[in-house]
Amino acid sequence: MALAVLVSIPIGQVPPLAPLLSPFQGFWQNAYSEDELAVDQWELSGLTEPVEVIYDEHLIPHLFASNEEDLYMVQGFVTAKHRLWQMEFQTMAAAGRLSEVVGIQALEFDRMQRRKGLTFGAEAGLTYIQEEDPETFALLVAFSDGVNHYISSLSDARLPLEYKLLGYRPEAWSPYKTVLLLKYMADMLVGDKDLEFTNLRQIIGADWMERLFPDFPFENDPVIEASQKWQFKPLPVSKPENIIYPDSALLVDPIPAPEPGVGSNNWAVSGKKTRSGYPILANDPHLSLNMPSLWYAMQLSTPKYSVKGATLPGALGVISGFNESIAWGVTNATRDLRDWYAITFKDKRRDAYLYDGDWLHSHQRVEEIKIKSESSFFDTVIYTHHGPVVYDDHFRSNGQKVNFALKWTAHEGSNEQRAFLDLNRGKDHDDFIAALEYYTAPAQNFVFASTSGDIAMKVQGKFPLRWEGQGKYLMDGSNSAFDWQGSIPSEHNPATLNPVRGFVSSANQHSVDSAYPYYVFDPSFEHYRNRRLNKRLSEMRRISIEDMKALQFDNFHLHAAEAVPVLLQLLLAEPLSFTTAEEELIKELQKWDFYTSPRQQEPPLFAEWWSNLEELLWGRWKEEGKPILYPNNYQTTLLLKEEPDSEIFDDPRTPKRETGSYWVQKSFKAMAKEIQKQRETRTLTWAAYKQTSIRHLVPNFHAFGYFDIHTGGGRGILNATSERHGASWRMVVELGEEIEAFGIYPGGQSGNPGSKFYGNFLQKWAEGSYVSFNLLQQENADQALLIENFKPATE
Repeated sequence: MALAVLVSIPIGQVPPLAPLLSPFQGFWQNAYSEDELAVDQWELSGLTEPVEVIYDEHLIPHLFASNEEDLYMVQGFVTAKHRLWQMEFQTMAAAGRLSEVVGIQALEFDRMQRRKGLTFGAEAGLTYIQEEDPETFALLVAFSDGVNHYISSLSDARLPLEYKLLGYRPEAWSPYKTVLLLKYMADMLVGDKDLEFTNLRQIIGADWMERLFPDFPFENDPVIEASQKWQFKPLPVSKPENIIYPDSALLVDPIPAPEPGVGSNNWAVSGKKTRSGYPILANDPHLSLNMPSLWYAMQLSTPKYSVKGATLPGALGVISGFNESIAWGVTNATRDLRDWYAITFKDKRRDAYLYDGDWLHSHQRVEEIKIKSESSFFDTVIYTHHGPVVYDDHFRSNGQKVNFALKWTAHEGSNEQRAFLDLNRGKDHDDFIAALEYYTAPAQNFVFASTSGDIAMKVQGKFPLRWEGQGKYLMDGSNSAFDWQGSIPSEHNPATLNPVRGFVSSANQHSVDSAYPYYVFDPSFEHYRNRRLNKRLSEMRRISIEDMKALQFDNFHLHAAEAVPVLLQLLLAEPLSFTTAEEELIKELQKWDFYTSPRQQEPPLFAEWWSNLEELLWGRWKEEGKPILYPNNYQTTLLLKEEPDSEIFDDPRTPKRETGSYWVQKSFKAMAKEIQKQRETRTLTWAAYKQTSIRHLVPNFHAFGYFDIHTGGGRGILNATSERHGASWRMVVELGEEIEAFGIYPGGQSGNPGSKFYGNFLQKWAEGSYVSFNLLQQENADQALLIENFKPATE
């Protein structure tokens, strides 16, 4: 009896064990694959016509509906059937509600999400759609109805396993959650270094900031080719005189930003460069590698169009994909769209703040954060016209008296959902451009190709109209001279159509060169993948689909190819004694071909050497409690090559004058010691050193993830697979008379760890293979793994 009681009550954050162990509703009921429990017929209230869903051998659903409202209702149902927990968990993370399901350990994360204003932005977005686009809002409602029909059909036995382990049930879906999910993508893909830059400028001075962090690199290879002539008259931007920045040490912990060196690739080649004479488009967005997989593959068909590709569970339509006429894909445009303002409040009540000599009223937003098994936490967030005050005496101030407000394009009302719906329906380049008019954030490089032969690229988002240098550092919120002066018109965003070189491409590099008339800045632009990609595309002729697949999986390490000769030259520039083991390491590096296949043993040497060098060079600037930013790999390599005796390499804390050679030699010795230590216990291949893993969205659920994946690539490499990031989706589409398409992602269609479709794509993804992704015709239902029919509910 005591045991029965014990397993029937929760212990802290752990749910009761009895339901979990029950053979009728516990985790045993999740040990199935979807084809084993197929339901032939579903009845949905609100559906107007029958909808057929045909699943192929990979569990990819192909939906056939008579109209869009029915189509998106069933998309909601089908997506929830396979990814319900993921959909809800991600929106709870976006909304700052994880404490409700995992407990107090998520409280600081939830507070940050609320203070960043994601829910505020989603509310503004939903209001905007309701008022400006009732057609899209109706489709959002239909999708939500489909999700909720599935939720209402769930028995305790069929609840996704994570609900059972965490001890809660799903709540109703709504259009707000879809909008919130798209805002969450904006949050995942934006970063800023304003606070780190502010600290670093105080340490090394403004002149060195300009030299180490130039707006454009020496060797710029932008998204829109440098020969582009801008056919518009730019809006005027006035730069204020005598700019005075707030200039105190900042001890706050910055908002997490995307990891350096990861990103995405997309490109399209025209028919004149392909073997078939048809355009080919490729896209591989790089994001965190998680289970369930970020994307859910699907085909959506009505009598007017059929579209197929990667959907984002919880959002309508296809995000990266193709239809019978066009294909498109996305990469992050890597633009600083967040700025920070120091706010001066009138008094402790914080209901008024200084602005151009007057006191403006602020607004309070009280956030109730519910905590599992504990009382709610109430957090008061102050809003100014700049945005929410993220950092203050009550949050991450680290003892400082700070009030920093965040201005961010994601706070504004927008309609990204409409952009993707219109892309799904698109027929040509005009439709492509028209669809992007609805797109605000996160800023993306949209690649395009069509069966008519066009290829194109547009850098799309809502970009602030800034004066030169604006947004690099913490700004004075009491001075209107620091305000944004509007937005760059969408038609002035960089774009190209059918360029002479025969291809378009992006890999998170600079959008443009310095001739572009608007100020463009971001500290995290890519400098290697883009140059490797453009070099290969320029060289290639008679390109095939297989060539494009190989290019997505290209493992050449351009940074190493440029840096290793410089490092070896500096290493050997001055007399230095080496052990026999160290001499062998030098020989290995000298013979390296700079590829990073999983079995190679040279890449760990460079990775370890560069990591030590970077920390020795720039870690000297660290001062206790002050976050800073290191110069990027490109600038560091260039400085070592061109100015190895520069004063920047001297450590003023020592009596001698250090040079680049000194730090290269010291870091080599540290690398050799670490590599020899690791080689004593194992064969140190690149895969073993890198240890790529794909983990469950709940980090503690180790059994639901995959570890030590045997694959190559890495940061700054086209195959950008690092420890926890990489190609979340790979797609290649040839737009001929009959479209031929291939796709893959690291995981599987199912969100159920007990299903054979949970991780069945993983091995193919790791080795660079694909599955056929052609459009399925409804009459080919005889090829189906299973078929489900949805009918209007009878009264």
